[in-house]
Amino acid sequence: MDIIGNYKNVLTKKYSDFKGRAGRTEYWLFVLVNVAISIVYQILVSVSGDSATARLVISAIFGLFYLAILVPGLAISVRRMHDIGKGGEWFFINFIPVIGGIWFLVLCIKEGEPTANRFGEPQP
Repeated sequence: MDIIGNYKNVLTKKYSDFKGRAGRTEYWLFVLVNVAISIVYQILVSVSGDSATARLVISAIFGLFYLAILVPGLAISVRRMHDIGKGGEWFFINFIPVIGGIWFLVLCIKEGEPTANRFGEPQP
């Protein structure tokens, strides 16, 4: 699946799907698009100059966007943990300062279980 198709799939069909599994490709393509959107946001804020109104409007638009992708972001993270055989509660490891984010990153990079686990069949 292409990058945009994957992103639309996560935002529509799997919007609040906390069951099943998400492979590395599905997860990292979603993250990649969000990083690209964050870069666009930073560029727009930096070129808006000293205009407080422009910065406020840009920040409000992107704030609403990130609020809208909160649930799918949590859902795909939980499904990514399922792919490696961990429960969704492992997402909360992110809240441990410094080491938690690094640990979660390592878990997300880890290859998923090649066979069915308690969360279902692996993604093709």
